[in-house]
Amino acid sequence: MLGRLLLSRGYHSTKGVFGHRPRPTTRYEGLAAAVLDKRNANANVYRWVEAYRNHGHRMAAIDPVKFHLADEAASEPLPELQYARYGLGAGDRIDPRGLLNVPAAQQPLSMAELDALLARMYCGSCSIELAFIESEQEREWLAGRYEQLFQHELTVGERRELAELMLKSQAFDQFLAVKFPTVKRYGGEGAESMMAFYWELFRSAGEHELRNVVIGMPHRGKLNVLTTMFGTRPAKIFKKFKGHPEFPADAQAMCDIASHFHTSTDITVGGKTFHLNMLHNPSHLEAVNPVSMGKARAKQLALADGPYDTSGPDRRSKVLNVQVHGDAAFPGQGINQECLMMAAVPHYEVEGTVHLIVNNQVGFTTPAERGRSTRYVSDLAKAIMAPVVHVNGDDPEALAGVTQLAIEYRQKFGKDFFIDLNCYRRWGHNELDDPTVTNPLLYRVIHGRPSIPDRYAGRLIEAGVFDQQDVDAVSNSHRNYLTAELAACEQYEPERSYFGGQWTGLQQPGDEVTVWNTGVDYRLLSHIGQESVRLPEGFNVHPHLQKTHIDARRKRIAEGQRIDWATAEALAIGSLMYQGFNVRLSGEDVGRGTFAQRHAMLVDQQTNEIFIPLNAMAAATPNAGRFELANSILSEEAVLGFEYGMAIDSPNSLVLWEAQFGDFFNGAQIIIDTFLVSGETKWMVCNGLVMLLPHGYDGAASEHSSCRVERFLQMTDSRETSPDGDAVNLQIINPSTPAQYFHALRRQQIRNFRKPLLVVAPKTLLRLSDCVSPHTDFAPGTHFQPVLPDPAPLDPKRVRRVVLCSGKHYYTLASERQARQVTDVALVRVESLCPFPVQAIRDELAKYANAREFVWSQEEHRNMGAWTFVQPRFENMCERRIQYRGRPEGATVAVGVSKWHVREAEDVIKTTLY
Repeated sequence: MLGRLLLSRGYHSTKGVFGHRPRPTTRYEGLAAAVLDKRNANANVYRWVEAYRNHGHRMAAIDPVKFHLADEAASEPLPELQYARYGLGAGDRIDPRGLLNVPAAQQPLSMAELDALLARMYCGSCSIELAFIESEQEREWLAGRYEQLFQHELTVGERRELAELMLKSQAFDQFLAVKFPTVKRYGGEGAESMMAFYWELFRSAGEHELRNVVIGMPHRGKLNVLTTMFGTRPAKIFKKFKGHPEFPADAQAMCDIASHFHTSTDITVGGKTFHLNMLHNPSHLEAVNPVSMGKARAKQLALADGPYDTSGPDRRSKVLNVQVHGDAAFPGQGINQECLMMAAVPHYEVEGTVHLIVNNQVGFTTPAERGRSTRYVSDLAKAIMAPVVHVNGDDPEALAGVTQLAIEYRQKFGKDFFIDLNCYRRWGHNELDDPTVTNPLLYRVIHGRPSIPDRYAGRLIEAGVFDQQDVDAVSNSHRNYLTAELAACEQYEPERSYFGGQWTGLQQPGDEVTVWNTGVDYRLLSHIGQESVRLPEGFNVHPHLQKTHIDARRKRIAEGQRIDWATAEALAIGSLMYQGFNVRLSGEDVGRGTFAQRHAMLVDQQTNEIFIPLNAMAAATPNAGRFELANSILSEEAVLGFEYGMAIDSPNSLVLWEAQFGDFFNGAQIIIDTFLVSGETKWMVCNGLVMLLPHGYDGAASEHSSCRVERFLQMTDSRETSPDGDAVNLQIINPSTPAQYFHALRRQQIRNFRKPLLVVAPKTLLRLSDCVSPHTDFAPGTHFQPVLPDPAPLDPKRVRRVVLCSGKHYYTLASERQARQVTDVALVRVESLCPFPVQAIRDELAKYANAREFVWSQEEHRNMGAWTFVQPRFENMCERRIQYRGRPEGATVAVGVSKWHVREAEDVIKTTLY
């Protein structure tokens, strides 16, 4: 019963909400009576067939470079596969219908014939794993369709196409080895059969009328497929190898290496056209995988496809996600488990991914047996019961057939499928590395055997499909083409591959900080606020929420003077929806909010059904956007990568990721470093992703007190000696009022450019009575202010000290100043840390002509927080010395003793004000 419950687990909505389409609960009728009768009548034979299906992979000839001594023991007959074990004799003859998916002409069979057939299917150059899949429907379909593969042979023309693609890939690597011998190219030698995967992928994409194929792929063999199959001109690669940039001269880019290149192009196969996106990948292996999922999901959003398709539950998505993995990286990098755990989660599923593991059988220098604790590199797939087929790289025809099976399965069941391509690296990790130093026996075998393209071409020559002249002609023709491209590379002008399509009208910003009118008429905001807590008839809301959330918000909106943080957020989201923008908020428990402040998703206390009021409002508003609330798995790296993928493809969607606590971002540091803050300067890929990181010292010890803003400030390209503009790579704010947060969110979409935004988000301010905003702060003509002046009624001439601070810390200082009636200290809030608001700070300082002391005050330790960022910029551009007031240097974020915390906090306040 437990297993049944787990497989049929529900979601808060059985009716569907924006971004989640419940899957139909189809009942599997089971096997036909005739099939069951046949199996019951031949129970021992069927047990033997099932043994092959479940254990045949252990004997399969899937390794093209066997060299271990243990391989001899592995070649011993497997007891489970011996028919005598099941009471069968050599003289028996079996009609396999109902037991195997074979043509009628193949029955009845002798035991020897049936044994040979089973061995060919399950112990040959490819083999499937089925035993761990719980669904009988899927197992039966997979076994039957897999067995059909062995009844189909490629045509002569198709076999020639495969051979030509692999020979071209080989020629490309050999050409680069001669022309660019000192360049690391991470070629495809030893994995050329990967071409068969893409060849069949394109054919199947056309047959299934897919609209988009989104691929995440590491560097191994990437240049081969780009230039051989994806339409990238070799001249672009060659010019890069010669030390030139890949973007036009006016692009504000630092560029990247060639093996991280991408493509976005239309592919036409068999008269059917689909769009292909292969993403930029960083050198951090597997990090591109969740990004590819997010981008695929964004394509589904743009097409109202897949989870966003409300026309019917049975339509399969026309957007396919493909992930290519390395053999050491796939089991070794935890991001892959996170991605798999998102595969069927509402608001993250992409209705199935096709995975190809390029299994080199060695990771850098680490032998396979020391790179994991599992039998296969693909065993992680079993966690989500995804089918796995192992294929020998020497058999590209088998790989093509398995690829067709993978896409058919994905289109039928909407689930992931894995192909484990066993191949090898002909050279080391890169072509300049000598692999014999650490793996001598393996490379003795590799260097003593023909290449994969040569071996396959030899098979075709033996079959009379090719002759040696054909082989030579293909290789020579491709080398001639590459030679011509090399000659033309100096004249090759990089194409402008950005700010097209959905990005048309957007641009890279300049060196000035622009101001955008983000205010909204309060009559509309009042309507949005009321709608944000309007419930349908008969909805059973939690009584506590009725009082503290719904009634309280209605009152705030009606009065219009004390708008709190959560209400301001709802007003920002709702007003953007009114303007046609979609909004997606993702993260752990974001529907309610970590601090029980948001409640954008309400749950009926009797039925468990959810209701999202802002979407009900949007449904009644023509051309309004929609609000997708995505409660995520307990993951940061994969989820943030997913949201980044959404953001780079959806400039008209506000995409937000909220960390449960600010310091949780460190689980996603790879995504932040390699994509978020550097994607634009490396690849001219812009994004407007917003990260909300709750921050603030409140006595809860080290973890969760700080979002480590100092790390983000260090990652910006802000200048210390000249003013910043909008062109900074990452914008960082620490807003202190709900209205400021409102304007910051709206500004993300209103501007004509996109930049990632880090919001140092509040915890205690969510309910602080002083942290509210009047409706006038939201009015037309208002905007985000990088600096907030001191609202206290001070005499500027009497101010002796100007204190600069940020965020929550202001309220602590202001409360103490008022309690002690300090009248000669001004508190200026720096709301925007990056871009650093030099001119706005100068304007505030000008008010206090008699001030002689300038202080930066923070609650973080001196080696943390914004101090080391603020000091040089303030002193260099405001031309005044600034003093530090805050905690001393520390190794951890905060003390774990409450009395110490209180004493430290008092010292910070005292030294700042007195």
